[in-house]
Amino acid sequence: MGKSNDFHLSFLTWNIYQGTDPAPLINATPEQIPERVTEIFRLFLATNFTVRAKAIARAIASEKPDFIGLQEAQLWELIIPTFGTITYDFIEILLEELDERGLKYEVAARNRNFNIQLTDSNGNIVRLLNRDAILVRKEKDLKVIRSQEANFQTNLIVPIAGQPFTVLRGWSSVDFKKDGQVFRMINTHLDPAVEAIRNAQANEILQGPANTHLPVIITGDLNSIPNSTTYNLFIKGGFQDVWNEVGEGPGLTCCQGPDLLNAISSLIVRIDYILFKNGWKPKEAELVGEEQSDRTRTGLWPSDHAGVSARLHLEDHHHHDESCS
Repeated sequence: MGKSNDFHLSFLTWNIYQGTDPAPLINATPEQIPERVTEIFRLFLATNFTVRAKAIARAIASEKPDFIGLQEAQLWELIIPTFGTITYDFIEILLEELDERGLKYEVAARNRNFNIQLTDSNGNIVRLLNRDAILVRKEKDLKVIRSQEANFQTNLIVPIAGQPFTVLRGWSSVDFKKDGQVFRMINTHLDPAVEAIRNAQANEILQGPANTHLPVIITGDLNSIPNSTTYNLFIKGGFQDVWNEVGEGPGLTCCQGPDLLNAISSLIVRIDYILFKNGWKPKEAELVGEEQSDRTRTGLWPSDHAGVSARLHLEDHHHHDESCS
């Protein structure tokens, strides 16, 4: 080809927080549900995603990543029978805020996970669809060759209103092509509650989309700390952790209080990662959304997680495009 195909690409992973804690639903009886739904939805309104999206977009704009892996990119609906449906589409709201800052992103993949619809104490219906998404920056001469979205076969099951409810999660992956070079990005959010389920989900990724000779990046909230069982599955699977290579300090990413109004940051664990294998060289990594100055004008932290941003260099592998997926 006559020109070097070495290039730098930047990635950001961020769990942008669904805005409330649904834990009160677990083990709730049918009679308790409406009150609990009201309580959960009030907290969602209080953590005002439309305001937070401005702070999230501002933090993203400071990095201008080529690719973004989002977790908890929820779709909320409040259905008021006498009035209509109010929709909060986190992806749409965030894309609009980025656009206002001159940053044009589009959705390259989105996976639809658990979906729950319950009646609140006002007789309104609250609906929540959990999603994760991969966004790609439009101006970047990146071609999407293939995208996949899938749900895990192994998921947590919890009792809600006396019925088993499956907390369905999943992953998505996109193969991008730039200057003849193909690489894969995988985005996921693993189960927070049960290690065995989390390990099974990690293995589904390792045996599925991550089982490739292509250069791969995984972005995600893995709900596991460094050197835990789940984390080590990825390391044994050939992945390296960008933060370990080039991050400075402990890189803590979780968690602020559920109402996002804690006075000082309460990030005490690192569970959000950018992992890589097959030809990447990490250059730098930093946290976003973790400083007091990142808070909204109403004092909310942008999310209960910090985001992780990294720049990597991809060496020319002389890969033949699609043949080696």
